[in-house]
Amino acid sequence: MAITKAELFNERQIKAAEFAKAIAHPARIAVLQILAKKNACYCGDITEELPLAQSTVSQHLKALKSAGIIKGEIEGVRTCYCFDEENLAEFKSVMEAMIKEFSMPNPTCC
Repeated sequence: MAITKAELFNERQIKAAEFAKAIAHPARIAVLQILAKKNACYCGDITEELPLAQSTVSQHLKALKSAGIIKGEIEGVRTCYCFDEENLAEFKSVMEAMIKEFSMPNPTCC
């Protein structure tokens, strides 16, 4: 049976890549900043603050939700989005560990 590329990397590397991919668009960073400022809001509220169509904002929300950075709670016909605190803590931990690892001095470099 063939080995997938993901099997060549450890769990932390895969999780870091998933989180990085989820935030690798300026619109998604903007969405996270809006959620941080407001604590929770609806897609329409986010759309009002961004120069993007509602369908585009929805796509970005879907990517952030799929990565577990945010969650959405259905309220009638609308969905209220907020940070997924548990996964956000994991995101922070994974990214801090990676940055710390990258910050280690390398005496053989330049």
